[in-house]
Amino acid sequence: MTQLTEHSAPLSSAAALERGRAATLTSAVLRGAFAAGLGLGAIAVLVMAMWITSPFPDSGAGGALRIAAGLWLLGHGVELVRPDTLSGNPAPIGVVPLLLMGLPAWLAYRAARDALEPDEGRPQLTGLGAVCTVSGGYLLVGASAVLYAGGGALTAHPLRAALTLPVLTVLSAAAGAWTAHGCPRLPLPQGLPGAVRRALAQTFWAPAGRRGVAVAGRSGAAACLLLVGGGALLVGASLVWHGDPAHTSFVQLAGDWSGRVAVLLLGLALVPNAAVWGAAYGLGPGFALGTTATATPLGVVGTPALPSFPLLAAVPDGPGTPLNWAAAGVPAVAGLAVAWFTVRVAAPPFALREEAWSARGTALTAALGGVVCAGLTAVLAGLAGGPLGSGRLAAFGPVWWLTGAAALAWTVALGVPAALLLRLWRLRERRPKDLPAAEPLPATGAGDRTATGAGSGGTESGTPEGAWWRAPWRRPAGRRGAGAAAPGPRAASEGGEAIGGLDILDALDVAKAGAGAGAGGTTGAGGASGTGSPSGTGATGATGAGAQEAFDPDFEPYDFLPAEAWHERGAREARWAAFKEASGGLMADFPATPGPLTAEPPSLRKGGSDTDEDPGGTTP
Repeated sequence: MTQLTEHSAPLSSAAALERGRAATLTSAVLRGAFAAGLGLGAIAVLVMAMWITSPFPDSGAGGALRIAAGLWLLGHGVELVRPDTLSGNPAPIGVVPLLLMGLPAWLAYRAARDALEPDEGRPQLTGLGAVCTVSGGYLLVGASAVLYAGGGALTAHPLRAALTLPVLTVLSAAAGAWTAHGCPRLPLPQGLPGAVRRALAQTFWAPAGRRGVAVAGRSGAAACLLLVGGGALLVGASLVWHGDPAHTSFVQLAGDWSGRVAVLLLGLALVPNAAVWGAAYGLGPGFALGTTATATPLGVVGTPALPSFPLLAAVPDGPGTPLNWAAAGVPAVAGLAVAWFTVRVAAPPFALREEAWSARGTALTAALGGVVCAGLTAVLAGLAGGPLGSGRLAAFGPVWWLTGAAALAWTVALGVPAALLLRLWRLRERRPKDLPAAEPLPATGAGDRTATGAGSGGTESGTPEGAWWRAPWRRPAGRRGAGAAAPGPRAASEGGEAIGGLDILDALDVAKAGAGAGAGGTTGAGGASGTGSPSGTGATGATGAGAQEAFDPDFEPYDFLPAEAWHERGAREARWAAFKEASGGLMADFPATPGPLTAEPPSLRKGGSDTDEDPGGTTP
């Protein structure tokens, strides 16, 4: 009986763990299915609203739902087929509305990210497990949509849908899982030759290489966004220029307000596509207007086959003019953006040459940013174009590889030289315009090569000769004892509170320096001290006093007491009285000869008082 009781607990724990795993997997699958159903439902609501408000619908509610399923598949990049045509030949539809693609991608991304959130009492999924389960649930709904749309006006080939639909789903889910894990660094790919692995480990997977890749990614993405934004600006300007043809096309497509709302929604969904077309136009290759025509800044070549649509009314016609050639400014700005986003990290403003990246590293990072921009542009161009029918409309939009090659040429040809020039400009040695010029001190002794006055053109704390533009950000000299020059009244006023032309800390340094000075060394009133030597290498007190008199005509130099009289009671009281007078009443009334330093105050020591004298006490 005891043995059965002891073995029952592990069995029940294992069963609970299995049930927890099954619940976690089921929850992830349901998350993916719910994300797919949410996107499909959002499109179905819009289509059903258009069908309800239409005065003359072509089919019933079932036909409208099949069209919604077809549009949802089109948003995933699945090529649709329109079987009912005037010629009787099925017409493919491969132009994917990019705005429509954003909804399913975001839903799959969020489903995978939420599936990896820790849940109390349930085991945690791995990243790969979350991607597989969420994508599996999502694709189950996608397969049902492919089968349901088969009998409608827009159908999808099952084999093409099976090859295209999982791409967007898996990539979005993988991005969500990667984000849920805190965007970790990707591991080095396995199965590579040893030499290749070592080369990658020393370049892109090294800390400096990862930073360079991140900078290149940001610069390439920024350049791609500028290309698309510039393309949208070109399309908007062309629509304003061709306002009448665009308005005529919009009115002719639909006579009732519900149809015009549908045309407007379709035009809004295709606005990102038009922006990519404009970017391809500015890059130079342009875009195809059918199999027999191409639109470039130099003009339209061939006979275009343009269906009636407001956005297509903005396509320029005829030979190119200087206004068309001005579209080349869009890729030029993108190339300069690559340089700017690279140099802002490689050589920040006012950076030292030792802190900046090398010219080779800056050029390679800018070139890699151009490669990233070209890759993103090629992907967008491939998605923005495609067939709109059979025959002459079989090719419509930009050619992805030509657009990517043109983006690479523009960004590398402009980005790399601009990055090198901007790096050279930022690393130049020049005086900032917003800083006043420093006033030089009078010439000091020939042996004074270590310490100079405030604002002099010499060196301080190891500053290289000639690097005068770094001096305004350095701490003023004169607070490090022997070998450091004291600032004059001007420098002391800039540094803060001053006492008779000297900072408080400078005065303390003067007192300490005088205690350690030998018989052959003197210290000037300006705080410049040195050790005397027969060769005369140290700074003399006369030099410091002369420098101070150049700033303050009323300055009276004085000599320190001899070393043997430094610890006498009269000398202590005199120094203490001078400090109290210079402080302007800020210094407390402490005795000049405090008692011995112990762990407790003098007033608490047995038989002691605050005024006990100690010949060996601490000097002020």
